[in-house]
Amino acid sequence: MNPITRRYFFSKTANGIGVAALASLLGGEARAERTGGLDGVPHFAPKAKRVIYLFQSGGPSQMELFDYKPKIKDVAGVDLPESVRMGQRLTSMSASQSKFPMAPSKYAFRQHGQSGAWVSELLPHTAKIADELTFIKSMNTEAINHDPAVTLLQTGFQIAGRPSIGAWLAYGLGAETKELPAFVVMISPGQGGGGQPLYDRLWGSGFLPTRFQGVKFRSVGDPVLYLTDPPGVSRDLRREYLDSLESLNRMKLDETGDPEVSTRIAQYEMAFRMQSSVPELTDLSKEPAGTFELYGEDARKPGTFAANCLLARRLAERGVRFIQLFHRDWDHHGNLPKDLPKRCKETDQAAAALVTDLKQRGMLDDTLVVWGGEFGRTVYCQGRLTADDYGRDHHPRCFTVWLAGGGVQPGVTHGETDDFCYNTVKDPVHVHDLQATILHCLGIDHTRLTYKFQGRYFRLTDVRGEVVRPVLKA
Repeated sequence: MNPITRRYFFSKTANGIGVAALASLLGGEARAERTGGLDGVPHFAPKAKRVIYLFQSGGPSQMELFDYKPKIKDVAGVDLPESVRMGQRLTSMSASQSKFPMAPSKYAFRQHGQSGAWVSELLPHTAKIADELTFIKSMNTEAINHDPAVTLLQTGFQIAGRPSIGAWLAYGLGAETKELPAFVVMISPGQGGGGQPLYDRLWGSGFLPTRFQGVKFRSVGDPVLYLTDPPGVSRDLRREYLDSLESLNRMKLDETGDPEVSTRIAQYEMAFRMQSSVPELTDLSKEPAGTFELYGEDARKPGTFAANCLLARRLAERGVRFIQLFHRDWDHHGNLPKDLPKRCKETDQAAAALVTDLKQRGMLDDTLVVWGGEFGRTVYCQGRLTADDYGRDHHPRCFTVWLAGGGVQPGVTHGETDDFCYNTVKDPVHVHDLQATILHCLGIDHTRLTYKFQGRYFRLTDVRGEVVRPVLKA
């Protein structure tokens, strides 16, 4: 096999040695502070340096949480009119139903803050920070089942195989720190014990080099697998071993020019540095008592959503570019009045605390926080509707997400749904629009962050996507 070519070398080092040298020559402060990234990215001055994405896996019910629809009480138990449903395809869970009785929410809503945002009684802590949030109530997607819907939100495409949003950002912007990965993922299961499966490809790098994939932190044992040296292996011995291994890998790199060998070298070095940085990161013993009062006592329990929110703040402080928290078990086809309050109790205080904590530390202005799931829920009941129980099927036509910090205008509600929370009647926002807006906050033109693969230039937003400018700060 031919050794690496001069052209190949310079094309691949454009986001390594070349960028560092150019930053030094031009006095580019922003570029000198980071490792890697593409030349010319960000494309314009960013508002946010990093993203914390609080992904609520399963599809939280917008009608129980944010999208207040009091008129549904007047038609409780009445079939959803065909003029509203307009033949929308159904999932296999409710396709066999002969009736589609509408189910009003059991939970009270109030307006909060100067913005007057409607928030359910299930989210009292989120309600207190309503003026910090931007609500998008007109989110929509084509996907009607979990896996393609989650995959679309994470990668811009319903079929597996493309890079995740965190990988795109690591590729385009590089890392702010050498001590930790640019992209970290944490998962909390929800005390219901169920929930849809989450696959590693959802934070994978797809056809990008694998060094851009997310690193999953665990709550049991080593936060990252194999981080601890085996008994009898000293720090000096580990360093000597890695130096020898690097020499062998560089011989292979010279022989093949395979960029994955370069990735392997870099990841070994990252793992070595993480042996010091990760234990310090995950040691919460120096956090004051007020921190746990803010986030809740669950923050002391590894693996909970609250603990992961606190770790997200600590990761953000240490320069991690994209931090993604997945909380499972929001899929309430039945027993919604019993199970939904549990998910809210697990997440409400910690999510609000994270926004509050970032603001108190002066970090909210350059940290974009995103909260939301993969789709919404139907106004009609799945299965039997009773006075005490109901469930809701998947609903891709409209759902709600909220954003805070990092370039978005606080205290704004964007988009509107009809009286049945079934169709969007004002300012629809597609998944690709949300992705374009997140990238915009980071100074990225989503149409220009591309990667050539199999003869085509790909991007996160595929072939569409518009920045939702009304939710952005001027």
